[in-house]
Amino acid sequence: MATAPVLPDDLLIGAADEVAIRQDLVLTALGKRPADMLLRVERLFDVHTRSWREDQEIAIKGRRIAWTGPAGTFPGTAAQRVEKPGLAAVPGFGEVHKHIESTHLTPEWEAALVLPRGNTWTCEASHEFSNVDGPNNLTFWLEARRHGSPLKIFPLPGSAVPPTAYEWGGGWFGYDEQKGFLKESLMVAGLDEVMDWPGLSDPTNPSYQRLWGMIRATFEQRGVVEGHGAGLRDIATISAFAAAGLASDHEAWLPEEVWEKLAHGVFVELRPYSMPEVIPWLIGKGLSDWSQIAFTTDDRSVSDTFKLGATDHNARLAIRHGLAPEIAIQCITINPARHMRLTPWVGSLAPGRFADIVLLSEVKDLTIAEVWADGRPVSEGTRYTGPVPTIDWPEWARETVNIQRSLTADDFAIPAGPGRATMQAALLRPFHWADDFITADLTVEDGTVQRDSARNITKFAIVDRFSGEGKVAKMFWLGCGPRTPDTALACSVAHDKHNIWAVGSSDAAMALAVNTLNELQGGWALVRDGKVLATVSYEIGGLMSCRSPEALDAEMQALYAAAETIEWMYEPTFHPRWFPGFPERLIFATLTCAPWRWVLVAPCEQAPQGFVNVQTGQVHPIVW
Repeated sequence: MATAPVLPDDLLIGAADEVAIRQDLVLTALGKRPADMLLRVERLFDVHTRSWREDQEIAIKGRRIAWTGPAGTFPGTAAQRVEKPGLAAVPGFGEVHKHIESTHLTPEWEAALVLPRGNTWTCEASHEFSNVDGPNNLTFWLEARRHGSPLKIFPLPGSAVPPTAYEWGGGWFGYDEQKGFLKESLMVAGLDEVMDWPGLSDPTNPSYQRLWGMIRATFEQRGVVEGHGAGLRDIATISAFAAAGLASDHEAWLPEEVWEKLAHGVFVELRPYSMPEVIPWLIGKGLSDWSQIAFTTDDRSVSDTFKLGATDHNARLAIRHGLAPEIAIQCITINPARHMRLTPWVGSLAPGRFADIVLLSEVKDLTIAEVWADGRPVSEGTRYTGPVPTIDWPEWARETVNIQRSLTADDFAIPAGPGRATMQAALLRPFHWADDFITADLTVEDGTVQRDSARNITKFAIVDRFSGEGKVAKMFWLGCGPRTPDTALACSVAHDKHNIWAVGSSDAAMALAVNTLNELQGGWALVRDGKVLATVSYEIGGLMSCRSPEALDAEMQALYAAAETIEWMYEPTFHPRWFPGFPERLIFATLTCAPWRWVLVAPCEQAPQGFVNVQTGQVHPIVW
């Protein structure tokens, strides 16, 4: 019997060593080299044929599957035999599109959170950390795997770096950068969601050449170009979206929109928000081929993951709304793997793939008994038992908030015109997608334009955290923020550029909240009456924390408890995704992708006051 070589067993090593691994798997499958383990299960789900195979064994070599077949028929020997009677084996669940930064955990701790919930591989939609530190982006996402984390992270460098031509700082990606990423690692699967539709569809847009350069680089390396089609629903625009080579959309909300995008060759990645309406509609429509659909988490915090689950929640939700469990499992395994061209490594329980196995005690509700990753068990139920490597994240990951001064109340004041008693003001509110901004008459006191809490008008600001200057863009905000006097909330998660935002009932409180985040190097800060009520630390990139999910959740719960002592403004006519109480979803109110129009960004050359229409590049005064 031939002697097996000692091989590093991972995609990080490159194509040559990948071939050596597979040569070893060939000889193991033929019985000419011993397997490390034979795992026997009651049933094994074949995602390729959507069928169950009874009493099966899986031969594991290193981190991979070498052979599968009926129990007792493996032609070789194995160093260890493990039996799992009564359990059904399905492939490790995959995330076709997720921002791990939105869990707010570093990748090694993300693994500890999601692996026990079946999620063994993730396509990281990497335009969050890359907007903070573009040059080190790929290193950041591969570091945990290099240190031995069982979670496979397939980075997709961000097209939205920067999100629009009216934002800057932290990173800039174009043709050369994307070409380099794809050549550097087999783990890089393609290009993260192309969101700037005006930049892609209008040759006069200042982002046009950069975006098409990244798409060209991705095509050259046979990568996948992910899309973002929010609000793009008419047939002409859907056709243009598909013609651009944008292979997917995770922003489809309406059933008819999903159907049209499927019909135009777009792979649809359904988020939980739209499943209750879309899944029953597609079943009623008679959809028989679900291979062009996957389920995606996109953004979910650690606290919400504890409450809901990870990828398993997405599949359970689909099952609850009428989808067969077997199809739901395909939508989180083989379907996303095929779409992302990762089937040689993940998506099925088949030879050559990583030995990532979810063992279910009950299939119809996806009750997880154990999760295996890299050929070893990593959970008992939803309790993580696998390794969490110790990573000493370097300064480039920890020192990312660069504000070289202390901000004051004057930084947030909005001066009035000479001699004016009132001023017209531009207002926005969360998820304001109208062509025009809102206007209101506001009073002037001591030469500055004032808030009006009686009309739910407060103040919102974006503080540049990249240049060192701490430049501030500020405006008035409708129906969202603290009504309690001398109170402010600030956060360094501000999709997708991730400057610091602050909302407050006084300028001094806003300054204190931002200065607190500068000291913390990112996170959340809630202040009232000149005191800091609560903070949450996101010391890595200003987006994540290097600690256990339980520890981070505990700090978030303390923030929520402190927030319950504050009276928050609320406009019940807002978008249905907007909820009363603690305004956590303000982290998304600074998005500049479709269908947003007027937004507030950090001051820049194209928008000195920060108020800009990202569809047209038009700017407008905050008050006049």
